[in-house]
Amino acid sequence: MSKRKYGLALSLVLAAGTLLGACGTEKEEKTTTTGENESEFSLAMVTDVGGVDDKSFNQSAWEGIQQFGKDNGLSEGDGGYAYLQSTGEADYIPNLNALTRRDFDLVFGVGYMMEEAIDTIAGQQPDTNFAIIDGVVNQPNVASLLFKEQEGSFLAGVVAALMTKTNKVGFVGGMEIEVIERFHAGFVAGVEAVNPDIKVDVKYTGAFDKAELGKAEAARMYSSGVDIIFHAAGGTGNGVFSEAKERKQADNDAYVWVIGVDADQYAEGQVGNDNITLTSMLKRVDVAVQDVAKLAKEGSFPGGETRIYGLEDEGVALADSRGAIPQDVLDKVEEFKQKIASGEIEVPEFVE
Repeated sequence: MSKRKYGLALSLVLAAGTLLGACGTEKEEKTTTTGENESEFSLAMVTDVGGVDDKSFNQSAWEGIQQFGKDNGLSEGDGGYAYLQSTGEADYIPNLNALTRRDFDLVFGVGYMMEEAIDTIAGQQPDTNFAIIDGVVNQPNVASLLFKEQEGSFLAGVVAALMTKTNKVGFVGGMEIEVIERFHAGFVAGVEAVNPDIKVDVKYTGAFDKAELGKAEAARMYSSGVDIIFHAAGGTGNGVFSEAKERKQADNDAYVWVIGVDADQYAEGQVGNDNITLTSMLKRVDVAVQDVAKLAKEGSFPGGETRIYGLEDEGVALADSRGAIPQDVLDKVEEFKQKIASGEIEVPEFVE
Protein backbone atom coordinates (compact mmCIF):
# COMPACT_ATOMS: atom_id res chain seq x y z
CA MET A 1 0.00 0.00 0.00
CA SER A 2 1.38 3.41 -0.91
CA LYS A 3 0.45 5.39 2.18
CA ARG A 4 0.25 3.22 5.26
CA LYS A 5 -0.21 4.93 8.58
CA TYR A 6 1.41 3.21 11.53
CA GLY A 7 0.38 3.43 15.13
CA LEU A 8 2.49 5.76 17.23
CA ALA A 9 4.19 4.20 20.22
CA LEU A 10 2.48 5.15 23.45
CA SER A 11 5.46 4.49 25.68
CA LEU A 12 6.35 7.66 27.58
CA VAL A 13 9.98 6.65 27.53
CA LEU A 14 10.17 6.49 23.72
CA ALA A 15 7.57 9.15 22.85
CA ALA A 16 9.91 12.13 22.68
CA GLY A 17 12.48 10.32 20.56
CA THR A 18 9.88 8.93 18.20
CA LEU A 19 8.31 12.34 17.58
CA LEU A 20 11.63 14.01 16.96
CA GLY A 21 12.70 11.28 14.57
CA ALA A 22 9.50 11.60 12.61
CA CYS A 23 9.82 15.33 11.99
CA GLY A 24 12.14 14.97 9.02
CA THR A 25 9.93 12.60 6.97
CA GLU A 26 6.23 13.24 6.37
CA LYS A 27 5.26 9.65 5.57
CA GLU A 28 7.88 7.80 7.64
CA GLU A 29 6.94 4.43 9.10
CA LYS A 30 6.52 4.53 12.90
CA THR A 31 6.93 1.33 14.93
CA THR A 32 5.05 0.55 18.14
CA THR A 33 6.81 -0.74 21.20
CA THR A 34 4.97 -4.05 20.78
CA GLY A 35 6.33 -4.49 17.26
CA GLU A 36 2.80 -4.62 15.77
CA ASN A 37 1.72 -2.20 13.02
CA GLU A 38 -1.91 -1.18 12.62
CA SER A 39 -2.55 -0.55 8.92
CA GLU A 40 -5.49 1.40 7.54
CA PHE A 41 -6.96 1.96 4.10
CA SER A 42 -8.86 4.98 2.91
CA LEU A 43 -10.48 5.98 -0.36
CA ALA A 44 -12.23 8.97 -1.84
CA MET A 45 -13.67 10.31 -5.08
CA VAL A 46 -14.01 13.53 -7.04
CA THR A 47 -17.28 13.97 -8.93
CA ASP A 48 -17.64 15.51 -12.34
CA VAL A 49 -20.03 18.40 -12.90
CA GLY A 50 -23.09 16.15 -12.52
CA GLY A 51 -22.63 16.01 -8.76
CA VAL A 52 -22.77 13.16 -6.27
CA ASP A 53 -26.57 12.93 -6.38
CA ASP A 54 -26.96 12.96 -10.16
CA LYS A 55 -29.11 9.78 -10.11
CA SER A 56 -26.47 8.47 -12.49
CA PHE A 57 -22.86 7.31 -12.49
CA ASN A 58 -21.49 9.80 -9.94
CA GLN A 59 -24.11 8.59 -7.50
CA SER A 60 -23.37 4.97 -8.36
CA ALA A 61 -19.65 5.51 -7.73
CA TRP A 62 -20.37 7.11 -4.36
CA GLU A 63 -22.72 4.26 -3.41
CA GLY A 64 -19.93 1.82 -4.25
CA ILE A 65 -17.50 3.69 -2.01
CA GLN A 66 -20.03 3.87 0.81
CA GLN A 67 -20.70 0.13 0.54
CA PHE A 68 -16.98 -0.64 0.56
CA GLY A 69 -16.60 1.55 3.63
CA LYS A 70 -19.45 -0.24 5.39
CA ASP A 71 -18.09 -3.68 4.49
CA ASN A 72 -14.64 -2.78 5.78
CA GLY A 73 -15.55 -0.88 8.93
CA LEU A 74 -14.57 2.55 7.61
CA SER A 75 -16.14 5.83 8.69
CA GLU A 76 -16.91 8.79 6.48
CA GLY A 77 -14.15 11.39 6.67
CA ASP A 78 -10.36 11.47 6.69
CA GLY A 79 -8.88 8.02 7.23
CA GLY A 80 -12.04 6.40 5.88
CA TYR A 81 -13.98 7.47 2.80
CA ALA A 82 -15.07 10.82 1.38
CA TYR A 83 -15.91 12.77 -1.77
CA LEU A 84 -15.42 16.26 -3.15
CA GLN A 85 -17.90 17.72 -5.59
CA SER A 86 -16.88 19.58 -8.74
CA THR A 87 -18.99 22.41 -10.12
CA GLY A 88 -16.78 22.84 -13.17
CA GLU A 89 -13.60 21.56 -14.81
CA ALA A 90 -11.55 24.13 -12.88
CA ASP A 91 -12.33 22.17 -9.69
CA TYR A 92 -10.79 18.88 -10.82
CA ILE A 93 -7.13 19.50 -10.04
CA PRO A 94 -7.74 21.37 -6.74
CA ASN A 95 -10.10 18.61 -5.58
CA LEU A 96 -7.69 15.82 -6.51
CA ASN A 97 -4.86 17.68 -4.80
CA ALA A 98 -6.96 18.24 -1.69
CA LEU A 99 -7.74 14.53 -1.31
CA THR A 100 -4.09 13.65 -1.87
CA ARG A 101 -3.04 16.07 0.87
CA ARG A 102 -5.64 14.49 3.13
CA ASP A 103 -3.66 11.27 2.72
CA PHE A 104 -6.27 9.03 1.04
CA ASP A 105 -4.74 5.84 -0.33
CA LEU A 106 -6.99 5.56 -3.39
CA VAL A 107 -8.69 8.44 -5.19
CA PHE A 108 -11.30 7.96 -7.93
CA GLY A 109 -12.01 10.51 -10.64
CA VAL A 110 -15.48 10.11 -12.13
CA GLY A 111 -15.83 10.79 -15.84
CA TYR A 112 -13.68 11.05 -18.94
CA MET A 113 -13.44 14.83 -18.50
CA MET A 114 -11.07 14.20 -15.60
CA GLU A 115 -8.46 12.41 -17.73
CA GLU A 116 -6.10 15.36 -18.05
CA ALA A 117 -6.40 16.35 -14.40
CA ILE A 118 -5.70 12.82 -13.14
CA ASP A 119 -2.82 12.44 -15.57
CA THR A 120 -1.28 15.63 -14.16
CA ILE A 121 -1.81 14.88 -10.46
CA ALA A 122 -0.84 11.19 -10.75
CA GLY A 123 2.48 12.27 -12.25
CA GLN A 124 3.05 14.67 -9.37
CA GLN A 125 1.89 12.25 -6.65
CA PRO A 126 3.39 8.84 -7.47
CA ASP A 127 2.74 7.54 -3.93
CA THR A 128 -1.04 7.86 -4.30
CA ASN A 129 -3.14 5.43 -6.30
CA PHE A 130 -5.80 6.83 -8.61
CA ALA A 131 -8.59 5.33 -10.69
CA ILE A 132 -10.52 6.98 -13.48
CA ILE A 133 -14.00 5.96 -14.53
CA ASP A 134 -14.84 6.18 -18.24
CA GLY A 135 -11.36 7.31 -19.20
CA VAL A 136 -7.85 6.01 -19.82
CA VAL A 137 -4.74 7.46 -18.18
CA ASN A 138 -1.40 5.79 -18.87
CA GLN A 139 0.33 6.14 -15.52
CA PRO A 140 1.71 3.33 -13.33
CA ASN A 141 -0.37 4.54 -10.36
CA VAL A 142 -3.65 4.87 -12.28
CA ALA A 143 -6.25 2.18 -12.99
CA SER A 144 -8.55 2.97 -15.93
CA LEU A 145 -12.10 1.63 -15.66
CA LEU A 146 -14.26 1.26 -18.76
CA PHE A 147 -17.60 -0.40 -19.44
CA LYS A 148 -19.22 -2.16 -22.38
CA GLU A 149 -22.14 0.26 -22.42
CA GLN A 150 -23.07 -1.01 -25.86
CA GLU A 151 -23.97 -4.44 -24.44
CA GLY A 152 -26.45 -3.18 -21.86
CA SER A 153 -27.80 -0.62 -24.32
CA PHE A 154 -28.42 -3.41 -26.84
CA LEU A 155 -30.79 -5.01 -24.34
CA ALA A 156 -32.47 -1.63 -23.80
CA GLY A 157 -32.95 -1.46 -27.57
CA VAL A 158 -34.52 -4.91 -27.59
CA VAL A 159 -36.99 -3.81 -24.92
CA ALA A 160 -37.84 -0.60 -26.79
CA ALA A 161 -38.36 -2.43 -30.09
CA LEU A 162 -40.64 -5.02 -28.51
CA MET A 163 -42.63 -2.47 -26.51
CA THR A 164 -43.13 0.42 -28.97
CA LYS A 165 -46.61 0.87 -30.41
CA THR A 166 -45.65 3.45 -33.02
CA ASN A 167 -42.43 1.88 -34.35
CA LYS A 168 -40.70 5.14 -33.37
CA VAL A 169 -38.25 5.26 -30.47
CA GLY A 170 -35.73 7.88 -29.40
CA PHE A 171 -32.22 8.28 -28.03
CA VAL A 172 -31.12 11.46 -26.22
CA GLY A 173 -27.37 11.69 -25.63
CA GLY A 174 -25.28 14.21 -23.76
CA MET A 175 -21.99 15.15 -25.35
CA GLU A 176 -21.00 13.35 -28.55
CA ILE A 177 -18.07 11.40 -27.11
CA GLU A 178 -16.99 7.78 -27.36
CA VAL A 179 -18.65 6.58 -24.17
CA ILE A 180 -22.03 8.02 -25.17
CA GLU A 181 -21.61 6.75 -28.71
CA ARG A 182 -21.36 3.24 -27.23
CA PHE A 183 -24.78 3.72 -25.63
CA HIS A 184 -26.10 5.02 -28.96
CA ALA A 185 -24.61 2.20 -31.03
CA GLY A 186 -25.80 -0.55 -28.71
CA PHE A 187 -29.32 0.83 -28.52
CA VAL A 188 -29.65 1.09 -32.30
CA ALA A 189 -28.22 -2.42 -32.75
CA GLY A 190 -30.71 -3.85 -30.26
CA VAL A 191 -33.66 -2.18 -31.97
CA GLU A 192 -32.53 -3.39 -35.39
CA ALA A 193 -32.01 -6.94 -34.11
CA VAL A 194 -35.74 -7.06 -33.36
CA ASN A 195 -37.12 -4.95 -36.19
CA PRO A 196 -34.91 -3.01 -38.63
CA ASP A 197 -37.94 -1.03 -39.81
CA ILE A 198 -38.32 0.80 -36.49
CA LYS A 199 -37.18 4.42 -36.68
CA VAL A 200 -34.68 5.59 -34.05
CA ASP A 201 -34.73 9.37 -33.54
CA VAL A 202 -31.30 10.41 -32.22
CA LYS A 203 -30.29 13.74 -30.70
CA TYR A 204 -27.16 14.82 -28.81
CA THR A 205 -27.75 17.85 -26.58
CA GLY A 206 -24.08 18.70 -26.08
CA ALA A 207 -24.37 18.81 -22.28
CA PHE A 208 -24.77 16.59 -19.24
CA ASP A 209 -26.18 19.21 -16.89
CA LYS A 210 -28.90 20.98 -18.87
CA ALA A 211 -32.26 19.46 -17.99
CA GLU A 212 -34.04 22.05 -20.10
CA LEU A 213 -32.32 20.72 -23.23
CA GLY A 214 -33.39 17.17 -22.44
CA LYS A 215 -36.95 18.32 -21.85
CA ALA A 216 -37.08 20.19 -25.16
CA GLU A 217 -35.81 17.20 -27.13
CA ALA A 218 -38.18 14.85 -25.38
CA ALA A 219 -41.10 17.17 -26.19
CA ARG A 220 -40.12 17.18 -29.85
CA MET A 221 -39.72 13.41 -29.98
CA TYR A 222 -42.96 12.56 -28.18
CA SER A 223 -44.84 15.06 -30.34
CA SER A 224 -43.46 13.35 -33.47
CA GLY A 225 -44.80 9.96 -32.43
CA VAL A 226 -41.89 8.53 -30.45
CA ASP A 227 -43.26 6.63 -27.47
CA ILE A 228 -40.07 5.34 -25.78
CA ILE A 229 -36.92 7.41 -25.18
CA PHE A 230 -33.60 6.04 -23.93
CA HIS A 231 -31.39 8.76 -22.50
CA ALA A 232 -27.66 8.73 -21.83
CA ALA A 233 -27.29 12.34 -20.82
CA GLY A 234 -26.69 12.55 -17.07
CA GLY A 235 -28.52 15.49 -15.52
CA THR A 236 -29.79 16.53 -18.94
CA GLY A 237 -31.79 13.32 -18.94
CA ASN A 238 -33.79 14.61 -15.96
CA GLY A 239 -35.57 16.82 -18.46
CA VAL A 240 -36.63 13.76 -20.45
CA PHE A 241 -38.30 12.39 -17.34
CA SER A 242 -39.95 15.75 -16.64
CA GLU A 243 -41.52 15.89 -20.10
CA ALA A 244 -42.78 12.31 -19.96
CA LYS A 245 -44.25 12.83 -16.49
CA GLU A 246 -46.04 16.00 -17.55
CA ARG A 247 -47.62 14.18 -20.47
CA LYS A 248 -48.68 11.33 -18.21
CA GLN A 249 -50.18 13.77 -15.72
CA ALA A 250 -52.11 15.53 -18.49
CA ASP A 251 -53.38 12.25 -19.94
CA ASN A 252 -53.30 9.15 -17.80
CA ASP A 253 -53.69 6.99 -20.92
CA ALA A 254 -50.65 8.51 -22.63
CA TYR A 255 -48.25 5.76 -23.75
CA VAL A 256 -44.92 7.46 -23.01
CA TRP A 257 -41.87 5.76 -21.51
CA VAL A 258 -38.31 6.59 -20.51
CA ILE A 259 -35.44 4.12 -20.25
CA GLY A 260 -33.07 5.39 -17.58
CA VAL A 261 -29.31 5.11 -17.53
CA ASP A 262 -26.38 4.21 -15.26
CA ALA A 263 -28.42 3.78 -12.05
CA ASP A 264 -31.94 2.47 -11.48
CA GLN A 265 -34.02 5.54 -12.27
CA TYR A 266 -37.39 4.07 -11.36
CA ALA A 267 -37.99 6.72 -8.68
CA GLU A 268 -37.48 9.47 -11.25
CA GLY A 269 -40.48 8.22 -13.22
CA GLN A 270 -43.09 8.24 -10.46
CA VAL A 271 -46.34 9.98 -11.48
CA GLY A 272 -48.96 9.51 -8.78
CA ASN A 273 -49.78 5.81 -8.83
CA ASP A 274 -48.12 5.36 -12.23
CA ASN A 275 -44.51 5.25 -13.34
CA ILE A 276 -43.08 6.14 -16.76
CA THR A 277 -39.69 4.43 -16.23
CA LEU A 278 -39.75 1.34 -18.43
CA THR A 279 -36.38 0.08 -17.16
CA SER A 280 -32.85 1.45 -16.76
CA MET A 281 -29.56 0.41 -18.34
CA LEU A 282 -27.42 -0.13 -15.27
CA LYS A 283 -23.78 0.75 -15.53
CA ARG A 284 -22.39 -0.89 -12.42
CA VAL A 285 -19.87 1.75 -11.49
CA ASP A 286 -20.42 0.68 -7.88
CA VAL A 287 -19.24 -2.84 -8.75
CA ALA A 288 -16.10 -1.53 -10.48
CA VAL A 289 -15.30 0.83 -7.60
CA GLN A 290 -15.57 -1.93 -5.02
CA ASP A 291 -13.55 -4.31 -7.18
CA VAL A 292 -10.62 -1.92 -7.56
CA ALA A 293 -10.81 -0.77 -3.94
CA LYS A 294 -10.62 -4.39 -2.77
CA LEU A 295 -7.57 -5.03 -4.94
CA ALA A 296 -5.89 -1.87 -3.66
CA LYS A 297 -6.57 -2.74 -0.04
CA GLU A 298 -5.09 -6.21 -0.60
CA GLY A 299 -1.95 -4.74 -2.14
CA SER A 300 -2.82 -5.76 -5.72
CA PHE A 301 -3.84 -2.38 -7.15
CA PRO A 302 -4.05 -2.70 -10.98
CA GLY A 303 -1.99 0.40 -11.70
CA GLY A 304 -1.27 0.98 -15.38
CA GLU A 305 -4.10 -1.39 -16.40
CA THR A 306 -7.41 -0.81 -18.17
CA ARG A 307 -10.23 -2.93 -16.79
CA ILE A 308 -13.41 -3.33 -18.85
CA TYR A 309 -16.71 -4.43 -17.33
CA GLY A 310 -19.50 -5.95 -19.45
CA LEU A 311 -22.49 -8.28 -19.33
CA GLU A 312 -20.33 -11.32 -18.68
CA ASP A 313 -19.04 -9.94 -15.36
CA GLU A 314 -22.20 -8.00 -14.43
CA GLY A 315 -20.64 -4.66 -15.27
CA VAL A 316 -23.81 -3.68 -17.15
CA ALA A 317 -27.40 -4.90 -16.80
CA LEU A 318 -31.05 -3.93 -17.05
CA ALA A 319 -32.89 -2.83 -13.91
CA ASP A 320 -35.97 -4.60 -12.61
CA SER A 321 -38.90 -3.29 -14.65
CA ARG A 322 -41.29 -3.78 -11.69
CA GLY A 323 -43.92 -5.28 -13.92
CA ALA A 324 -43.76 -2.72 -16.73
CA ILE A 325 -42.24 -5.26 -19.14
CA PRO A 326 -44.25 -8.45 -19.82
CA GLN A 327 -42.63 -11.83 -19.30
CA ASP A 328 -42.43 -12.74 -22.99
CA VAL A 329 -40.36 -9.62 -23.61
CA LEU A 330 -38.14 -10.39 -20.62
CA ASP A 331 -37.62 -13.91 -21.98
CA LYS A 332 -36.51 -12.47 -25.31
CA VAL A 333 -34.13 -10.10 -23.55
CA GLU A 334 -32.61 -13.02 -21.66
CA GLU A 335 -32.03 -14.86 -24.96
CA PHE A 336 -30.10 -11.91 -26.35
CA LYS A 337 -28.23 -11.47 -23.07
CA GLN A 338 -26.92 -15.03 -23.19
CA LYS A 339 -25.87 -14.67 -26.82
CA ILE A 340 -23.92 -11.48 -26.04
CA ALA A 341 -22.28 -12.91 -22.91
CA SER A 342 -21.21 -16.04 -24.82
CA GLY A 343 -19.79 -14.03 -27.71
CA GLU A 344 -22.34 -15.25 -30.24
CA ILE A 345 -23.42 -11.65 -30.72
CA GLU A 346 -20.76 -8.94 -30.78
CA VAL A 347 -22.35 -5.55 -30.20
CA PRO A 348 -20.79 -2.65 -32.14
CA GLU A 349 -19.22 0.21 -30.22
CA PHE A 350 -20.01 2.82 -32.85
CA VAL A 351 -22.86 3.47 -35.26
CA GLU A 352 -21.81 2.73 -38.79
